[in-house]
Amino acid sequence: MVSGLARGIDAEAHRAALEGGAAEGDSGGTGGGTAAVMAGGVDVVYPRENARLAAEIRARGLLLSEQPMGVQPQARHFPTRNRIVSGMARGVVVVEAAVKSGSLITARCALDQGREVLAVPGHPLDGRAGGCNLLLRDGAQLVRHAEDVIEALARPEPPDLAEVIEAIPPPPPERRSRAETLALHQRILDRLGPVPVPEDQVIRDLGGAVGQIAPALTDLELEGRLERRPGGLLSRPS
Repeated sequence: MVSGLARGIDAEAHRAALEGGAAEGDSGGTGGGTAAVMAGGVDVVYPRENARLAAEIRARGLLLSEQPMGVQPQARHFPTRNRIVSGMARGVVVVEAAVKSGSLITARCALDQGREVLAVPGHPLDGRAGGCNLLLRDGAQLVRHAEDVIEALARPEPPDLAEVIEAIPPPPPERRSRAETLALHQRILDRLGPVPVPEDQVIRDLGGAVGQIAPALTDLELEGRLERRPGGLLSRPS
């Protein structure tokens, strides 16, 4: 079981996996044991309330990060961390997510990596279930109980390690200065309006590399200044 050591569902899934096999959580692994992918250095536990859980995972599972030791987790680290979570898993199970939740970024990474995406439905008026219901509307597999996850992820043999590694995208390029980042954000927003346009068209119009522009799109989405729509379309919030 692979997840991000976050509060709530992530932590409970890690504990259940330590007790005896994979459990439902943000993502499902191959079963038995657990891996926590951290946004900061592996020696910086966030949130601090999960310090004991992190120690148990260190002893019996795996703590993993692409950040150097001692690095404090920052907001920009979490979306890039999520691509590793989805890349290590055979499928991503989203149990609870708002419409602008970071879990939807993980689900999108999973789709790009050829992984299964599953979601637990919720009441249509519950904001905490909006993201899950949106995933189900767009074709995610419905999860009613653990058997649904087992059936969706069943395969004759585990994936080849080389295949898993190749599916994880490279880290984003060197960080730009704040002024350069703000300028890129403004160029993107100037290109967008209330009418959705294809993401690949935006990237072509800006004349930049996908590896440079994609992180900026994620930043704007997390800030609520950009909306992603079905079919790979982008727009300003309505």
